[in-house]
Amino acid sequence: MVTSWTALSVTATISPALAAGCPDIEVVFARATTEPPGVGQVGQAFVDTLRSQAGGRSVAVYPVDYPASEDFASSASVGADNARAHVQTTVTNCPNTRIVLGGYSQGALTIDLITAIPVSLAGFTPAPMPPDVANHVAAVAVFGNPLDRYVGMPLTGVSPLYADKTLDLCAAGDPICSPGGGMSTPTREEMFSDAHLSYVRSGMASQGATFAAGRV
Repeated sequence: MVTSWTALSVTATISPALAAGCPDIEVVFARATTEPPGVGQVGQAFVDTLRSQAGGRSVAVYPVDYPASEDFASSASVGADNARAHVQTTVTNCPNTRIVLGGYSQGALTIDLITAIPVSLAGFTPAPMPPDVANHVAAVAVFGNPLDRYVGMPLTGVSPLYADKTLDLCAAGDPICSPGGGMSTPTREEMFSDAHLSYVRSGMASQGATFAAGRV
């Protein structure tokens, strides 16, 4: 929703996994609608906090490559395909890397589509990962997730393989992630509401990173 973006830095920590070409931890994060390519402000706060709590382990970051456009269903479905392909490649090439999945707003939906029960709704196309991939995913953290708006429950309620390693955070009063919005695409007023833009300043992005750090 916000447009400023800080370039990602590459950790200088050298570890056995990194020396072999694989990081100890990899964050796969999907930005929100209209944010420029990268992980977005919530994603950057999440990554910065996780790195500070990683105990010297290397942390790589993969920003999900997708439009993040206001064509919500099509855009999120493209993001899901990209995220799934990248995660599965990482599992194949770097089986010891601990993967952390994250997303904010529409980006959270891309993570829903690869981790939740594969049910099509409102034009979104599920892209579920093979069950064995869950063994490589240490944590999932999503923020301002529209799933509760659409189906009346958070990701933890519709993701049997990932529920016990997932934190689904919704700020008080955030219309994007509050139930009752029906199947309608969020309006720009909702997407740019104060509550929906609060995840960095409220500390929720860092809270999600602390949750992930405790599981990698």
